[in-house]
Amino acid sequence: MTSPFARFCRADRLRNSREFLKLQRGGARYQSGHFVFYYGLDRTDDERSRLGITVSRRIGNAVVRNRLKRRVRECYRLKLRAMLPTGAAIVVIARNGAGNLDWATTERELSAGANALRRKLDERQRAQGRPRG
Repeated sequence: MTSPFARFCRADRLRNSREFLKLQRGGARYQSGHFVFYYGLDRTDDERSRLGITVSRRIGNAVVRNRLKRRVRECYRLKLRAMLPTGAAIVVIARNGAGNLDWATTERELSAGANALRRKLDERQRAQGRPRG
């Protein structure tokens, strides 16, 4: 039997545009060479962190876009979810060239982005006097 954190199910996803826009307007932002990240605390679900992925047609054809989304989800499932506090939400937007990255480079960039965003959010919360969740 697998643990619920070993899977990436529907409850782990940001599903509608309102959720994406809320993070993009009010969350912490980080930009790497091939990805833009938005990160914030998700008040709708305090038990799990959630992921949203945006990959436009500029990245490549459907095969390239879907492969990139699978890689981002898998990296989140294996590594990023453990790095984020429960109740966090992250949006990953692919930029030009992201579809050409190999697995190791994708994983390295996503991990660096998640670390940078977590530090930013921790600094914000310390400045506001809130304990980290």
